[in-house]
Amino acid sequence: MPELRKDYVTDTWVVFSTWRSQRPVETKRQPSRPTTSSSCPFCPGNEQMTPPEIMAYRSDGEDNGLGWWVRCIPNKYPALTIDGEVKRTISQLLHSVNGVGAHEVIIETPNHSGSLPSLDEKQIYEFISAYRDRYVDLTRDARFKYILIFKNQGPEAGASLSHPHSQLIATPIIPRRIMDELREARNFYEKTGGSCIYDEIVEDEIEASERVVMETEDFLVLCPYASRFPFEVWILPKKHEVHFEEMSSDDRTALAKVMKDSFSRLDGLLNDPPFNYYIHTAPCDRKDHRYYHWHIEITPRLSKTAGFERGTGLYINPVPPEDAARLLREAPKGSAG
Repeated sequence: MPELRKDYVTDTWVVFSTWRSQRPVETKRQPSRPTTSSSCPFCPGNEQMTPPEIMAYRSDGEDNGLGWWVRCIPNKYPALTIDGEVKRTISQLLHSVNGVGAHEVIIETPNHSGSLPSLDEKQIYEFISAYRDRYVDLTRDARFKYILIFKNQGPEAGASLSHPHSQLIATPIIPRRIMDELREARNFYEKTGGSCIYDEIVEDEIEASERVVMETEDFLVLCPYASRFPFEVWILPKKHEVHFEEMSSDDRTALAKVMKDSFSRLDGLLNDPPFNYYIHTAPCDRKDHRYYHWHIEITPRLSKTAGFERGTGLYINPVPPEDAARLLREAPKGSAG
C-alpha cells in the first residue's frame, strides 16, 4: 500500500510508492529509438497490454477493443491505489495518510506519433472532454480532496512512453502548491472586498501586453511575471471560472484552439521541447472556493533544478518572461509529429 507523509514543518507531502519503480522506462530499455506502434501498449490493437479501460470514446466495437479515439485506463504502476478507506496516523511529529487515491492514463489519440501541434483541434477537444468526464466521475468519491490532470512530454519531463497521453491523480489531501494558491487567492479576495487575483492578472497583463503570447475572446496566454522556468506559459480563462470541470462545450472548443496554437509556437521556437503541463483547479473537497480561478501551467524542461533551487525553493531563470513572450509571439508554428 502506498503512503503519503507530511514534512515535519511545512505542508509539503511526499508520496512513497514502490510500485512506481517497476514501470517501464522507454529511454533505458531502448536508448536509441522510441517504442514502435507494434510494441506500444497505448496503440490500437494492443488493448490487451493495458488494464481494462475505465472509459473510452469509440464509434463501434467492443470494450477494450478497436474503434476508440480516446481511451482512459488505470495506470499499471499507480502512485496511489483506488481500494480502501482513508486512514490518518498523527503524532506530535509524524503525520501520514495511507495511499488511497486514483491514478489514470488518458490516451489522447490512436496515432502513436501524434503530438499537440500535429493533432487537429477536434481531437484536442475530445481529450479535453475526457479530462472533464473523468474528473467529474472522480469528484463523486468523497475520499478524494484534489484531482490533478497533467501531461509529461519527453523522457526529460518524466514520460516513460512516447505515445501521446496524459495522466490524472486523485489524492486524499490537498497538495501544498494548491494550498499556497488557495491561501493567497483567498487573502486577496478578502482584502479587496471580493476581487479575484487571477481576474486582476488577466486585466493587468492585457493592459501591459509585454508578457502576452496570444489573446482570444475566451482565453489569455502569457509568460508569467515571475516565471520559474524558461518559456513557462500560463493559459487562463478570461471570465471568472473556479472549476475546470464546469467548462461548457464551447469553452472546450475554444481551449482546444488555444492549446494547439500555444504548443505549435513552443514547438516552432524550441523544436519539440520536453515539457510538463498541469491543470490547477479548485479542490473537490466540497468547500466554497469562489475566490479561485482555474488555469493551465506549461513548463518546458529546458534547464535543470540543482542545489540552490532545491535548497531554497528559489528558481533561477535565464530567460525573462518579456523576452520569452516576444519570441513566442514571433515564433513560426511547428507541427511536431
